[in-house]
Amino acid sequence: GGEMADSGASRLRRQLESSGFEPKQYVTQLSQQSDGDRDLQEHRQRVQTLADETAQNLKKNVYKNYRQFIETAREISYLESEMYQLSHILTEQKGIMESVTQALLAADKEEAARELQAAFPKESEEGKQRTLTTLLEKVEGLENLLEVPGRYLIYNGDLVEYDVDHMAQIQRVHVFLMNDCLLVATWLPNKRGVYKFSSMYNLDGLAVVNVKDHPPMKDMFKILMFPESRIFQAENTKIKKEWLEVLDETKKKVLNENRKREEVAPQPPSVPEVSLNPFDEADEVKEQLVDLTVDWIQELPEDLDVCIAQRDFEGAVDLLDKLNRYLEDKPLTQSVKDLKAKVEERIRQLTDVLVFELSPDRSLRGGPKATRRAVSQLIRLGQSTKACELFLKNRASAVHTAIRQLRIEGATLLYIHKLCNVFFTNLLETAREFEMDFAGNSGCYSAFIVWSRAAMKMFVDAFSKQVFDSKESLSTAAECVKVAKEHCMQLSEIGLDLTFILHALLVKDIKVALQSYKEIIIEATKHRNSEEMWRKMNLMTPEALGKLREEMKGCGIVNFDQFVGDDCWVNLSYTVVAFTKQTMAFLEESLKLYFPELHMVLLESLLEIILVAVQHVDYSLRCEQESDKKTFIRQNASFLYEMVLPVVEKRFEEGVGKPAKQLQDLRNASRLIRVNPESTMSVV
Repeated sequence: GGEMADSGASRLRRQLESSGFEPKQYVTQLSQQSDGDRDLQEHRQRVQTLADETAQNLKKNVYKNYRQFIETAREISYLESEMYQLSHILTEQKGIMESVTQALLAADKEEAARELQAAFPKESEEGKQRTLTTLLEKVEGLENLLEVPGRYLIYNGDLVEYDVDHMAQIQRVHVFLMNDCLLVATWLPNKRGVYKFSSMYNLDGLAVVNVKDHPPMKDMFKILMFPESRIFQAENTKIKKEWLEVLDETKKKVLNENRKREEVAPQPPSVPEVSLNPFDEADEVKEQLVDLTVDWIQELPEDLDVCIAQRDFEGAVDLLDKLNRYLEDKPLTQSVKDLKAKVEERIRQLTDVLVFELSPDRSLRGGPKATRRAVSQLIRLGQSTKACELFLKNRASAVHTAIRQLRIEGATLLYIHKLCNVFFTNLLETAREFEMDFAGNSGCYSAFIVWSRAAMKMFVDAFSKQVFDSKESLSTAAECVKVAKEHCMQLSEIGLDLTFILHALLVKDIKVALQSYKEIIIEATKHRNSEEMWRKMNLMTPEALGKLREEMKGCGIVNFDQFVGDDCWVNLSYTVVAFTKQTMAFLEESLKLYFPELHMVLLESLLEIILVAVQHVDYSLRCEQESDKKTFIRQNASFLYEMVLPVVEKRFEEGVGKPAKQLQDLRNASRLIRVNPESTMSVV
């Protein structure tokens, strides 16, 4: 019969799964074939069973794939950050290709310019000066510009300036390029053809970078001069190209002239002078020793500007390393000091960019690995403390965001599982990344411990809000704390033990939870005591009696059968049995929450709860007159003192690791009263 049912079920499944399944036709056919109501009911049952099976299979598949979903999501997030980096690398490559092309074009242009110069003799110095004077008369606020001998105008024109951050149009400007500097003047709206002086920059401290066209933003170029940068837009592509070429050419001339000037520095007179300073001669030798005329050193400040503009941080730090190695064993002459001053400016600029890369405003989605590039370059610049501080700030922000994005679940335990998973995974990843990035900087580890404590506080705030503020039951709270402890223990695999910090942060909330649950039990016990009749319990059915036996066994009461009478009667009062179950449950849940700082709170709560029951039994024993009832009360007292209290002491000792003398004292004091029931001694 079973096999037939199986084949019937599989036939039904095939029928329902087939692509040409027609519900209407199927129902019509079924009603024709069925033999009344019963057949239809049976068929309905079969379809229902099939639906349940399918749902079960679906659930299993979801569970099976759940971890894969999580892993895939994480991989996608890493991939995204890698694609982001890849995009930057491609942009940088393109920039390099463009600069190479421009360099080749410039070389051709220089050749053509030389031919032109040969064909047409140069304009006289006076002529150049006159042109400059005429033009600059149109600029207000210029007094001493013409005082520099040999300064003349090379190129000038109208441009539009844009805001670097928001790419919004700021103002129209007129820019004058002299042989040694660049002057920017703004338009005066009510005076046609007259400008107002705005700023002036020396060409040797300036870098020019082409800005890629992104319509409608086109025909733009950027001028970098520490600590600022400005973006200008030319009227068309041809004018932009002219600006780029003429700026580049003039800048090269300035650098070449500076180099020549240094080479042809005036030599000291050959007539030997009597010097009183024994170090003079040595200094002279030093000055000649340091050769700064090498091409790469001459172009270093500009190369650094380009690296920073193109986000080639590694390239910039490599150049700085190369310079440091070159100057390592060289004396600190004036020219070296000047070079270092220029380089220092670029280092400050590079540091600022790297600091921004690590700021929490940047994307946090790439995980800790996304910060590695900026961190490693800052460490190479000797800024490991700053790198450490920024890395940890960035990760704190990421942890905070991850916790905030968690959806609050209806079931507290489910939310806590998710919270622990998100928080401790983030903590573990951060710790591993930290270890990798700061391997050689042991001084930074204390900062990481301080950070971990702050992160743990953030976690405990979210945890307590959900577990303790919402007044969850003690058993749920115990389960949640157990989950948090287990996750915390996993950190020890990388040598990080934050259990003590977790305990210290949770102790206050757990104390409050234990005390409020203790109050609930005391209230319930007092309420039952007030209705005490000292009657035996009749459980009516063997099932109910079996259930009570199991419950008592679960509480650790092994010889419960000696209190069981005939026909489902139990020779104990309902009050004492209910108290036993409630007290043992409280103890078990409390032990799950236990750590040494909670010792006294737990012990005092237990003593308070037990005292309520003990006093009730002792008081009833003293006041009861009927001998039958007195015997029954003694039986309950015996159960309480000889069965329940020893089990409480034993479980407490097992859970805590040491016996509680106060619990033994309470039991012994109560025994005194039982031995001498007429005594008026009180336990209070």
